Amino acid sequence: MEFELTIVVPVYNEQDNLPRVVSTFITYFETAPLSTKLLFVNDGSSDNSQEIIEEICKKDHRFEYIQFDKNYGLSTAIKAGFDTVQTPLVGYIDADLQTNPEDFNKLLQYKDHYQLITGVRTERKDSFFKNFMSKVANMIRRAFTKDGMDDTGCPLKIIHTDYAKRIPMFKGLHRFLPAMILLQNGKVIQVPIRHYPRIAGSANFGLRNRLMGPLMDCFAYLWMKRKYINYTIVKKR
Repeated sequence: MEFELTIVVPVYNEQDNLPRVVSTFITYFETAPLSTKLLFVNDGSSDNSQEIIEEICKKDHRFEYIQFDKNYGLSTAIKAGFDTVQTPLVGYIDADLQTNPEDFNKLLQYKDHYQLITGVRTERKDSFFKNFMSKVANMIRRAFTKDGMDDTGCPLKIIHTDYAKRIPMFKGLHRFLPAMILLQNGKVIQVPIRHYPRIAGSANFGLRNRLMGPLMDCFAYLWMKRKYINYTIVKKR
């Protein structure tokens, strides 16, 4: 089968969520408007995630994986996923499934006119502290990047793969994906999607990750924006 879309799923100690990821995506594959497969990126899990992933991939060719030698963090996992996929479009979702794969269909409606389509979570089901930190971090980031996005942390995105592969990722830059597409003169749009409580596993972010990290990353982004090289080839032989 010639696949058109690969969904990247970073995994770090998500053994309790993986069976639900598989069952949910098997259902989604049947309704997806494009031929779709899933790529697990095992970010150095210390639980049984890798054994479960390998068993999943043996049973169904629509599931693939890459495994890191140790834990590198979310930005690295996303970057590795982007580097690995060969389909024209790449998607991203978290293994906790606080967003619904069915909502990829809402995003895909805009694929012909935008290079990045990101979800914006409505009626978020997170704690007050988590929601407050997210709002503050997004406010700070918008002030620096002028990207117009309300929820860059939303773990549901569709990106044209050729644009995704040109993103110069570094730690923390997963929060700046729309801004990095804009640097390439691409177009971005946000689409309202559903949000759900986390059922299993635990979040790996605290105050430093949610507020201090994004603030420091804003300065890194400004430096990169000044130094970013962008060009268009009009003829070659």
